Amino acid sequence: MATNKHALIRYQALDKCFSNFARRFYIEDLISACNDALYDFTGDSRYSDPLNPGISRRQVLVDIDFMESEAGWGALIDRVKDGRRVYYRYENPEYTINNQPITDEEIAQLRETMLMLSRFKGLPQFEWIDSMITNLEDKFHLKSAGRSVIGLDGIVYADGIEHITPLFNAILNKTPLNIKYTTFNKKSFDWIIHPYYIKQYNNRWFLIGLNNDEFKSITNVALDRIISIEQANVTFIENTLIEDFDDYFEDIIGVSFPAEGTIQNIILRFSQNRFPYIKAKPIHGSQKIKDTDAGIITLDVIPNKELESILLSFGSDVEVLAPESLRNNIAKKIKDTYQKYYSVQNDCTDSSYLCGVQRNVSRSTKHSANSNKVIFNDAATLHK
Repeated sequence: MATNKHALIRYQALDKCFSNFARRFYIEDLISACNDALYDFTGDSRYSDPLNPGISRRQVLVDIDFMESEAGWGALIDRVKDGRRVYYRYENPEYTINNQPITDEEIAQLRETMLMLSRFKGLPQFEWIDSMITNLEDKFHLKSAGRSVIGLDGIVYADGIEHITPLFNAILNKTPLNIKYTTFNKKSFDWIIHPYYIKQYNNRWFLIGLNNDEFKSITNVALDRIISIEQANVTFIENTLIEDFDDYFEDIIGVSFPAEGTIQNIILRFSQNRFPYIKAKPIHGSQKIKDTDAGIITLDVIPNKELESILLSFGSDVEVLAPESLRNNIAKKIKDTYQKYYSVQNDCTDSSYLCGVQRNVSRSTKHSANSNKVIFNDAATLHK
């Protein structure tokens, strides 16, 4: 039942009139009740002028027709003649639109909404979601058999989520912030950030804002690296650089913008085993299938470290065909990784820690081969 907020207020006002059998509500009374309810809600003076009411006679009659229709509530409303006039009330004095059973379609929509909201459970500023979901499950009997039937990536335990509430409020209130920040290499910084946007990527949260003192540009700050946040005693600088942050991040994967980076046509070749997965779950919105038989796709993005991380995660199932700069970067990282493992394999003649680990793993592998094992049947693997 798609309707707007003002319409719902009118329907509720009419519902109260129709269910009140202690007095008679003529069309003028219904118009007045709707205008009074809207004035109480909005404070708009056009709803308080008895000579020129904001809600007309025609609008109230349309609302009554809707309440009686199947698209509305299918309400049974009597039109009782009183001389030359007519007053309105429900046929059943116990009836109200608020006691109607929820439809199957509305139950399905509620379940979808609850599933979406459940992803925010445990986050600061969303503590109310737990109790709200519980109330909805109880009121509309939406509980399942007691076991979870769907699993979503959790964000409850991500470091730095305790900063979301103050950062969210700072963005809304246009408050500049003094942020103490430390890198993974233990380097510490004190930055004044003018906050504009919060973004999540790969189960990490990032504040996007202007660092006008050091970088003179838009900067991303990982929330899990923030030590403290205080209000800065400077004038807030409005965001005049980025009109739409969704568009801003459209041309990259993740949150990192390389200095002077430009959009490039990335050409990738995947193995026949991996290609169906890439086709089903695109790496980026710009992904296009170039050659199905050869497993070749293209991306139009700005190359950055997040893209390189994703490509490296595919191992030998992917080859970067172009551009040459990205191909060389990936090749160097693969070579460096190989050298680490090659050196360990060929230098285990001493009593180093890694050599000891290798020997222990070897013995453990032989022992476990004869042990009882719990086997998990991967349907995707079984049906290859």
